[in-house]
Amino acid sequence: MRKQPVVRVGDGVHPATARATVWHRDHRHGLALVLTSVLTTIVVGLLGPSVVTLELGPAAGLLPPYHLPQRWWSPPGELVAPNELAVSLAVLVGIGVGALGVWVCLRALADGWRPHHRRLFVLGSAMSTATILVPPLTSADVLMYAGYGRLQLLGRNPYDITPADIFRTQYDPVLLATERPWQDTPSVYGPVTAWTQWFSNVLGGENMHDVVFWLQLFCLVPFLITCAGVVWLAHGDPRLQARATLLSVCNPLLIWAVVAAAHNEAQSVMFAVFAILLMRKTPFGAGLMIGIAGCTKLSIGLYGLAMLWAYRREPRKALALCLGALVPIGLAYGLWQPAALVSVLRNTTYVSSGSWVAPIYGLMTQVLGLGTGPSKVVLNVVALSLMVVIAWMLSRVLPWRAAPGLRPGTDPQSDPITVALRTALTLSVAWLVTSIYTLSWYDLIAWVPLAVIGATQLDRLFLWRGALLSMAFVPGRAIEVGPVLDVISSRIRDTASPAVQLGVLVMIVLWWRRMWLLPRRELKAMGGLTSTGGSVLLPASPSTPSAVPVSPRSPETGR
Repeated sequence: MRKQPVVRVGDGVHPATARATVWHRDHRHGLALVLTSVLTTIVVGLLGPSVVTLELGPAAGLLPPYHLPQRWWSPPGELVAPNELAVSLAVLVGIGVGALGVWVCLRALADGWRPHHRRLFVLGSAMSTATILVPPLTSADVLMYAGYGRLQLLGRNPYDITPADIFRTQYDPVLLATERPWQDTPSVYGPVTAWTQWFSNVLGGENMHDVVFWLQLFCLVPFLITCAGVVWLAHGDPRLQARATLLSVCNPLLIWAVVAAAHNEAQSVMFAVFAILLMRKTPFGAGLMIGIAGCTKLSIGLYGLAMLWAYRREPRKALALCLGALVPIGLAYGLWQPAALVSVLRNTTYVSSGSWVAPIYGLMTQVLGLGTGPSKVVLNVVALSLMVVIAWMLSRVLPWRAAPGLRPGTDPQSDPITVALRTALTLSVAWLVTSIYTLSWYDLIAWVPLAVIGATQLDRLFLWRGALLSMAFVPGRAIEVGPVLDVISSRIRDTASPAVQLGVLVMIVLWWRRMWLLPRRELKAMGGLTSTGGSVLLPASPSTPSAVPVSPRSPETGR
């Protein structure tokens, strides 16, 4: 009789013939759902301009993105866009299917599925690459990127002047193709991002279609490099590498939010990942990288704070980190574009639809009669206070897992990469779930450390948070839609998504209560004394020589 391969707990070796007995733990079903989600996005984009797919105009050559000619299904003599309800519902279902697929794959990993991470990475890279072969979907932000780059090419400053200031007085083929509601808003992006927008215009010329393709490429390449860095951070642990691949490059929520819409989030996160990778070798080099990341998008400064916290017991390294970061930040914001810093901070004055705070803001301004200014000030103070509380709660329950590459016997809490990853996850999650302006593509800064930290309650919470935030902006453009689609999108954006975002906050509090607060109360009732590290010292029994340190509960299992 032929023997099965030996199973050794914890070494990542499992029977080759193992198969899940239920669909929601079967990796084949999970991957099929992930692939279906991405293919849905591609097919909707391939159908051409619609309420969810951008109109880019004719191409100047053979460059992507491509779509099918509308005349193929239009009556003779006219061009008909794809049905708005059909494409919107397809995208909504695709987003939900993608989140479900990742959840199934995570359960399969927990049950023993051990995929080859390189094959998964190739699959994810292929899905992302195929996605930029069709026009961007749901968000018109990429058109604004093109507009800001065009302003620079014309010798104007995008931090002082808006696209509308130009196209209302003179014809410009690129600026005229931008869409509301940001046409009258100066750029809020960092100087490095501004450079990519300018360079895309240099490459694309006066053709919006071609400019957008280069912007898509400036999104795809950093996204794939970021994901490769995430997988590298998990090197040496096949199970963790599979998880890192699944939650980064194979994550359909990220492919939809970041790649399909060509958002520039991956540019800043890419440099931040470089910075973390350098922390054990060169604090100054890590500082340079996180400084460049901050010149791309200022919100990545949360990673900088996490890195500084990791060096808090090593003043020289902390100083080197700060000096390294100061070089690009000083050059970019101090000398090159001083106006950029003020412009970047403008995001604090916005309240995003679909966030937990949107209904409260509506109540304050429309029912209570408070002005928009005072309401935003109050909500910003509440959000900042809540962020501190949530960050503290997360710091109590997130597990301490040594980042791969740490020498055996080394305390994970003394390793800069381990501390930086855990703290970056703590700060980014706390900011994302409490901010008054939060969007699905912002979640990339949380998915990166979450993929490497290991399984926690945040896996499920961020899947459903990301799914509902993505659905809240389908369509995500300031255009007229029919009454049926308007009702559907409004209910998701104004009711379902805020409810889920509020639910995420509540679940984090309950997680903290279950995993940290209640165990401490139980152990205190038994006579335990809490140490400064958060563990509990039980009094020694007559048979033991000293007090015994006890961890309240495992963050993953609760046991």
